[in-house]
Amino acid sequence: MCVHNAARSQMAEGLFRQFYGDSFDVYSAGSEPQRVDPLAIKCMDEIGIDISNQRSKSLKEFQNHKFDYVITVCGNSYNACPFFSGGKKYFKQAFEDPSSIEGTEEEKFELFKKVREELKFWLDDLYYSHMLPKESCDMEEESDGCCLPNK
Repeated sequence: MCVHNAARSQMAEGLFRQFYGDSFDVYSAGSEPQRVDPLAIKCMDEIGIDISNQRSKSLKEFQNHKFDYVITVCGNSYNACPFFSGGKKYFKQAFEDPSSIEGTEEEKFELFKKVREELKFWLDDLYYSHMLPKESCDMEEESDGCCLPNK
């Protein structure tokens, strides 16, 4: 989730669906949806993830839905994030909005790639730290709800 559902949350949706879509239904939305940024599509295509059929969605579309996890990828000193009340657990990490910067096409695309890699790293960490289904763990022991790999 983010404000415009045009770049960060669209890339996050594509990444999470690609890597963990077998375990989760994945959606993205925003409080002020705009069209999906073409540079987000190009950036994800560069790593073999097609988000060209994704569309920007309003949080209102999901107002009566309940979700296990609500993940927010916006927010900083000049940009307040929306809140969605239908989640059991919430995670938030601020990422720079690559759609909002001024510059050449090449400079903008470099920021999209940087944000994509930051999202990829953070979502991977989030999954393995907080969302990994217990039944998929090959556990030797369990400590504080964490899966510990066999030694």
